[in-house]
Amino acid sequence: MNEGLKQARLAKNLSQTELAKRIGVSRQTINMIENDAYNPTIRLCIKICKELDVTLNDLFWKE
Repeated sequence: MNEGLKQARLAKNLSQTELAKRIGVSRQTINMIENDAYNPTIRLCIKICKELDVTLNDLFWKE
């Protein structure tokens, strides 16, 4: 599970639907990313990061 994405989204008080609308994808896409069921493109990752004011490392880098 991508807890970083979920936590960043919740910190901005955004639902999956609201985030999806802002970046031009479906709510299901956000859900699948949060559940590690979809590997987003780098462009989509950047859109998400810009919308949530976080870095790629914050959301997508797993140690």
